[in-house]
Amino acid sequence: MKRVLDVAAVVLTAVVWVPLLLLAMAVVWAALGRPIFFVQERAGRDGRPFRLVKLRTMREGDAPDAERLTRVGRWLRATSLDELPELWHVLRGEMSLVGPRPLPVRYLPRYSPQQARRHEVRPGITGWAQVNGRNSLTWEERFAYDVWYVDHMGFWLDVKILWRTVWQVLARRGISAEGEATMGEFLLRPPSGRNDECKNERAGGR
Repeated sequence: MKRVLDVAAVVLTAVVWVPLLLLAMAVVWAALGRPIFFVQERAGRDGRPFRLVKLRTMREGDAPDAERLTRVGRWLRATSLDELPELWHVLRGEMSLVGPRPLPVRYLPRYSPQQARRHEVRPGITGWAQVNGRNSLTWEERFAYDVWYVDHMGFWLDVKILWRTVWQVLARRGISAEGEATMGEFLLRPPSGRNDECKNERAGGR
């Protein structure tokens, strides 16, 4: 049922998001040139890799994100318009509208067993972590929210998340981590499962 509703929602709203995507593509082309899209291998359901496509928001190069992120890129991220190409992944069955955000494949060996449960469902364009702080959360907090969603997912929870996502975007909250232009690298596992359990209690209470 979740898959059917995902496809129906994307198809029925195409009259809105397709023109927005074309406009955003034109803005990226005018501001940054080619390539228009940013492509990166991400981990999907059960950790299976797929090539995620987003609108490019940074200049190419090896400089830190803060130096490569352009004014147009900041606007695209703040409005989440850079995420519009991911609706194609929803149609292909690689993603869902709601679920844990897909993260780079290189993170797979770094998760604790509890954190790795986030891959039991399709990744989403938005999720429980995104409406509870987005990039202002620590990695451990984000993963705890993701696992809480896996354990409680359902139609009405998805509706709640989608509704709260609209307000999150309008308020432009949690766009970047503290002291970061975007979100820092996830490097280390927590030392034990106790931290995950504590965070899960917090996630369920929000």
